[in-house]
Amino acid sequence: MSTPSTIIRSLVPARMDRLPWARFHWLIVVGLGVSWILDGLEIQIVSSMGSLLQNQHTLHLTAGQVGAMGSWYLAGQVVGALFFGRITDKLGRKKLFILTLAIYLIGSGLAGFSWDAWSLFLFRFIAGTGIGGEYTAINSAIDEIMPSRYRGRVDIAINGTYWGGAALGAAASLLLYNEHYVPVEWGWRIGFFIGPVLGLIIIFLRRQIPESPRWLLTHGRAAEAERTVTEIEEHVRSRGVELPPVDERQALEIVERDRVSYLQMARIFFGRYPSRSFLGFTMMVTQAFLYNAIFFTEAQVLTHFYHVPDDHTGYYFFPFAVGNLIGPLVLGPLFDSIGRRKMICGTYVLSGGLLALSAWAFHAGILNAATQTAFWCVIFFFASAGASSAYLTVSEIFPLELRGQAISFFFAISQGAGGVLAPYLFSLLVGGADNPSLDRLPLAIGYLIGAAAMIGGGLVAWFFGVDAEGKSLEDIADPLSKATADDLEDPGRTRV
Repeated sequence: MSTPSTIIRSLVPARMDRLPWARFHWLIVVGLGVSWILDGLEIQIVSSMGSLLQNQHTLHLTAGQVGAMGSWYLAGQVVGALFFGRITDKLGRKKLFILTLAIYLIGSGLAGFSWDAWSLFLFRFIAGTGIGGEYTAINSAIDEIMPSRYRGRVDIAINGTYWGGAALGAAASLLLYNEHYVPVEWGWRIGFFIGPVLGLIIIFLRRQIPESPRWLLTHGRAAEAERTVTEIEEHVRSRGVELPPVDERQALEIVERDRVSYLQMARIFFGRYPSRSFLGFTMMVTQAFLYNAIFFTEAQVLTHFYHVPDDHTGYYFFPFAVGNLIGPLVLGPLFDSIGRRKMICGTYVLSGGLLALSAWAFHAGILNAATQTAFWCVIFFFASAGASSAYLTVSEIFPLELRGQAISFFFAISQGAGGVLAPYLFSLLVGGADNPSLDRLPLAIGYLIGAAAMIGGGLVAWFFGVDAEGKSLEDIADPLSKATADDLEDPGRTRV
């Protein structure tokens, strides 16, 4: 353990960034990336059971209580992100990504035993805190462990797998909530157990994942960081891969600092990095607004305006989810090659422009359920990659010691603005008019507002974005523990 008077010189970050893609990185992708699959699976299964929970043979909830169930889960995500975001910066990534997954497993599993509305609300809140904590710990760990040339595509692809989970949830719902296959009183309970069963498998895999060497280095555990990187390098060499030497000029000199207070954190966000904070805020809020506006009102639009039966709306969800999943997988590598600013601006502006075009077509009445869904698929092919890049951006543009808190802070803001305001606003715009053809203008205007928000977010990314592609995290933002000129000149300090 280092002392405050010790300067540690280390090549750990440079050694991590020069690693080739290896089996170790696949362990990270599978072990940590499953969080988004679980979240998508969870939300889709639960959102599909709303009408079932109003059945007299289940919990006999009211429509308002069904909506409140989602609000409690969302509130849990915000609380979990804010609480565990600070804890993961203090205690490390590994402890938190195991703890938060365990909390999710417990909360979701207990929801399957709910006996009334309030017990269900409590358990959904607990599950939400686990998933909210996952967002902070997992994004932090992935970005700190991945080599710089792969960081963008991996982070964006993993965030996009949410939609793979959502598609699986939709498929499971068609079976679980069909009384011909599963009794009505059991289907919804089983639905709550699917995520925990998958999570139990992954939690054992996560135990094999080491702590982030970068976190170890900046928290007085340099020897452990060196040992972890050495083990990874030995595993790579054992597969016949030669690793090039690391230039000593890439060494980072670290001095262990005291924990950052909330006031100091605010000064760093808004005093040292005001333009980056504005960028993170804009990207997170605009993508959340668009996503939640469309996602939570998709079924309403299909039923009100295109007369799709309630029990058939799920079939239209699959192509929507596929478009969201393919976008990050196909476009992700371009964020590393073409660059962050160009790709973020492009995906935001393209999705916004297409949404504006769909608003015109919707208002003109020239769309049907299939063509409306096709529009959504193309829009979110681009928007999904852009939305995933928002999480990547807030994770990599702030100092390592504040990474978890930065993600949690902007996540909480985006969920409050996009997760609460957008679904409520667009539900009002959809309405329930007896003659929907006369009720299209308000929703068309709402789509134009969403389009303007995305285009605005893209322009902000162009002018305020950070060219982070291929760069070490330490080159994008100096760690708070990086030795200053005063530290280096202090005769009382020793070097290691």
